[in-house]
Amino acid sequence: MKTKSLLFCLLFCILGCLEGYAQKLTIEPYEPGEGLSLTQNGNSLRFSGFIQPMVESRFYNDTNASGVYNRFRMRRMVTRLTGKNARYNINYQIQIDLTGSSDGGGDATTNNYLMDAWISWRPIKQLNIKFGQEGSNTDTREMGMRSNALQMVERSPVSLAFSSIREFGLFLESKVRTGNFSFLATSFSVTNGDGANVFGNDFGGLKYGGRVDFIPFGNFNNAGQYRQADIEYEITPKLVVGGYYCYNYGISDRRGRQSGTILYQDSLGKTVLPDYHKFGFDFLFKYRGFSLLGEFVNGKANVPSNIFYRVRTNQTTTTDFSVNGVQNMPDYVRGRIITGSGLNLQGGYVFKSKYSLDGRYSVMMPDASSFLRNATFNQRSKFYTLCLSKYFGRHYGSKIQLSGTYTKLEPGALSVIGTKVKGAEFTGNLMFTIAL
Repeated sequence: MKTKSLLFCLLFCILGCLEGYAQKLTIEPYEPGEGLSLTQNGNSLRFSGFIQPMVESRFYNDTNASGVYNRFRMRRMVTRLTGKNARYNINYQIQIDLTGSSDGGGDATTNNYLMDAWISWRPIKQLNIKFGQEGSNTDTREMGMRSNALQMVERSPVSLAFSSIREFGLFLESKVRTGNFSFLATSFSVTNGDGANVFGNDFGGLKYGGRVDFIPFGNFNNAGQYRQADIEYEITPKLVVGGYYCYNYGISDRRGRQSGTILYQDSLGKTVLPDYHKFGFDFLFKYRGFSLLGEFVNGKANVPSNIFYRVRTNQTTTTDFSVNGVQNMPDYVRGRIITGSGLNLQGGYVFKSKYSLDGRYSVMMPDASSFLRNATFNQRSKFYTLCLSKYFGRHYGSKIQLSGTYTKLEPGALSVIGTKVKGAEFTGNLMFTIAL
């Protein structure tokens, strides 16, 4: 029901924006990667999108896991419509991934076709009020960047592990000048706390979060704050530093990305859920083709003392909270949640020939009881990635990327086919990006 109502509202906004277009319609000059734009009397419509076919290969230095495991797929096939109604200061956006694939990593259990669907109103220049579904303002900086604007083939393991990715709720955004060149950008959100649009029962309470960004040397060129590689070749140093915090009342999955996948009850059969809070710091620096991104994130869980039952996937209940053969309810619950810290550092240089050489170092520092120690999806501590990219334009319109990742495995880690492996995992990716 929420999805239908939101789509109807967006439809009315689109019709309002189209009103009168036939009188004087302007087609903006087309630049590959930036989409097609129509404008009239301050109103605008932009249609954009991209496809990303990808090949992935994995192998292990463990002789018992010899062999190469290949995967061929359409990683993303995204279409996006954005618009502006100048008369009412209204903006809107709909974004869909036609593959239904998730940026959530190996433990994702649902397909997410609907990415963004929101309407915003700007009552004054310094305030933007947004309602609907969009990327979370309390995720890593990298997660706030479009997939076709990444300097690596895939997002960092830190982003994939800790991010809720998208939220449904109310967002308040502001950006004010604090000096001749500097700006302070702030955002606050109240969301459902269960990630993207919830179609079934909505468990738990709301999520409250906020982010503060400081831009000391002026705005980045061509929205470079939301794009990784410095294709624009910033002629003066550009920097943004930020921090964020969120508190999620009652999560029912690993980190508040879904609803109802992990449930608990008290002795009377009433649903009782752990709370989850997260904070992080990050920065992005660009200058003359060089870029450097740094991110730190920490997640913690508060486990209620009155949890008595856990709900199995078949909806039956049990009082078994065994950890290594010992009944330990708090550690059992924390062991199913992403807790601990993650650090990501990556940088690179774009040559004048539009070749880019990039590197990344990511490290996971899980708590003693954390889903990051799960053998199937995690139990991987350090990641080293090198990536070579060739851009065919200065607007991320088309590119080819080849990357290789060395991953250190912890004892008990499993391969992609579920066999125990040790030592290291090697991953190679080849991906093409073609954007409208």
